[in-house]
Amino acid sequence: MREVLHVQVGQCGNQIGAKFWDFICHEHGIDASGQYTGDSDNQLERINVYYNEGAGGRYTPRAVLTDLDPGNMNFGPLFRPDNLVFGRNSASNNWSRGHYTAGADLMEPLMDVVRREMEACDCATGVQICHSLSGGTGGGMGTLLLSKVREEYPDKMMLTFSVIPSPLVSDVVVDPYSTTLSMRQLVEMADATVCLDNEALHRICTRVLKQAAPPLSELNHVIAHVMSGVTCSLRFPGHLNADLRKLACNLVPFPRLHFFMVSFAPLVAGTQGQALTFPEILQQMFDARHMMCAADPRHGRILAAFAMFRGRLPQREVDDRAVDVECRNSSYFVEWIPDGLKTSVCDVPPKRLRFGANLIANSTAIQEVFRRVLDQFSAMFRRKAFLHFYNGEGVDEMEFAEAEANMSDLISEYQQYEDMRSEDSDVSDSGVDSEEDEVQG
Repeated sequence: MREVLHVQVGQCGNQIGAKFWDFICHEHGIDASGQYTGDSDNQLERINVYYNEGAGGRYTPRAVLTDLDPGNMNFGPLFRPDNLVFGRNSASNNWSRGHYTAGADLMEPLMDVVRREMEACDCATGVQICHSLSGGTGGGMGTLLLSKVREEYPDKMMLTFSVIPSPLVSDVVVDPYSTTLSMRQLVEMADATVCLDNEALHRICTRVLKQAAPPLSELNHVIAHVMSGVTCSLRFPGHLNADLRKLACNLVPFPRLHFFMVSFAPLVAGTQGQALTFPEILQQMFDARHMMCAADPRHGRILAAFAMFRGRLPQREVDDRAVDVECRNSSYFVEWIPDGLKTSVCDVPPKRLRFGANLIANSTAIQEVFRRVLDQFSAMFRRKAFLHFYNGEGVDEMEFAEAEANMSDLISEYQQYEDMRSEDSDVSDSGVDSEEDEVQG
């Protein structure tokens, strides 16, 4: 069995991780004490991907939970107690404190737990890390842990679910510093990064789900839907089973360009999702309003995409409609990568829905998000604002300059491949349609 080790870091990582486990426990028929109460063989067929089976048929999540602030570590009996690793003091939103001082002190006991879980696996395929790029623990210690795991297990896949901060949700002024410093580590150490932009999540909750002032729990609920959908092909049998390596192989044409935009459908207020048809869900999946990044895919081009459908859907219809979508929207896909849209079907529907769909897209449009963060970073760094807090914890000015250059290079690379054409192509324009056009589902 190709097991995955789940690691959740920091307050944000632990909150969205808790929602994720709530979702997949429901889908696999596992109750709050770890006992199986389901009614389908599918629920147990690949349960070992994310769970360890213990004595008495009790299932325990293969998860490591960590935070520098012990006040955030409050979990029920589902998790193994010695897999909770916490420090004594908060990182106080200081990335360098999480990466170089307080987080570094916690690394040895944390890596001991990671090694124990990895060694207990029959055939571990990789590690998924759930964290925020802002703050000291999620961004600073989270990326330090990523580099340590990469160093110790260079042949394992590293998938991250990374939350990108936004002033709409967070009032921490140094978030652009933390995000840019973290991005430098993700570019070098991660194999695949699912970007979850708080700006887009807030927009979805207010404009699509019709919530005037959505609490963080609602944003986390949307994220859990996405995480459940992205991992369903790992957890359940289907027409096209996948593991982390196959996922990256289909979506990452160039090593540095491994940052994904994701969407989930149906996303509607109340119980209206039950009434949506398959074509309507397909339309929603490609709708810019449903993307978990504040970037419009119509402003870039898709390098590769993976559409995951859940529920009892005929594979032939799914394939035909996917081909139709790609043909009718060919200008939004780069022409030098054939069959840029892959599909898979999982018979198990999402929680409380008849069927649903997830889109994972490697699109050049994601540079809009990186450009937003870089502009905020540069505005402060140009004036050396707040640098003294970081200098006192081991980060010098040169590291800031290198992180800024790395982000700028990443944006340039996405733009380069957006503009690239096939040698035999006779198209002379940029291939990007006007804003009024819509991707047709």
